[in-house]
Amino acid sequence: MKKINAYAAREAGATLEKFQYELPTLGDEEVDIKVLYCGICHSDLSMIHNDWGMTQYPLVPGHEIVGEVTAFGNAVKGLKIGDKVGMGWNSASCMHCNQCLDGKQHLCSSSEATIVGRHGGFADAVRGHWSWVIPLPKNLNMAKAGPLFCGGITVFNPIVLSGVQPTDKVGVIGVGGLGHMAIKFLRAWGCEVTAFSSNPNKKEEILQMGAHHVVNSTKPDDLQSIAGTLDFILNTTNVTLNWNAYLGTLAPQGKLHTVGAVLEPMAIPAFSLIMGEKSVGGSPIGSIALTKKMLEFCVRHNIYPTVEEFKMEDVNNALKHLEDGKARFRVVLKA
Repeated sequence: MKKINAYAAREAGATLEKFQYELPTLGDEEVDIKVLYCGICHSDLSMIHNDWGMTQYPLVPGHEIVGEVTAFGNAVKGLKIGDKVGMGWNSASCMHCNQCLDGKQHLCSSSEATIVGRHGGFADAVRGHWSWVIPLPKNLNMAKAGPLFCGGITVFNPIVLSGVQPTDKVGVIGVGGLGHMAIKFLRAWGCEVTAFSSNPNKKEEILQMGAHHVVNSTKPDDLQSIAGTLDFILNTTNVTLNWNAYLGTLAPQGKLHTVGAVLEPMAIPAFSLIMGEKSVGGSPIGSIALTKKMLEFCVRHNIYPTVEEFKMEDVNNALKHLEDGKARFRVVLKA
């Protein structure tokens, strides 16, 4: 048995407290990671508050983990002690279903989420299946890499999934923790990037991120001015919007893709899709292989999330900073 020191919420919405738990004997295919950094995702807040109705308490949040391999089982492949690694939303998958065998492990129906029914990375160590413990490329900045393992791959996957081309004109709805990374990826991809923002004061900052244009999403005339021009739109917000207005900005055969967990049903008029052969889609994170490619892409183009760093012991201040909407743009805990 291995003792882990962590920070946990003991009930819905509770302040995190120091918490100690024991891990069982290391399994043959399992890896122990010493946590060096862990990003804070809005999903951590959702789980702390049990917004999705699946939280088990006490809960140790944290699923944007960067650290070092300290132990592994006899059947682990491709890792050694001291390797710098990362682990995101998933910590294991079955590795024998059609999705896993097809390289789509993130769609495995029996996958294990790092903070669902088990404890995550707001701790001195965390455990996962070797396949989801991903070696970091050489020269990757570890202090900023954590958010790439959830937020980063969440917005990178749709670019590949939707077949976005470097010649495309694309839009990003919401310039927050997810959206600002999407802008950086799409700019490096070669696209002409339009950012939709409700805050005109952020225009210069958004342009510095790589957007070519900023459209005020609160003004219908601004949306109308780009009607029929975009090949792809990525929604990163989790609130209900005027979806038909955004569909109107798409060119024929354009795609609206959401990664924002909008809890209410999305009102999509059928004729807005039919008349232009437009489509609507969504996705969670991405596969193991695509996550590795994303990390290589980040090193090649020097792409990182914009982060604010807190010490692990200041986790409650960091969570409040995020919950109050003050994060610019991701928060990372340093162990």
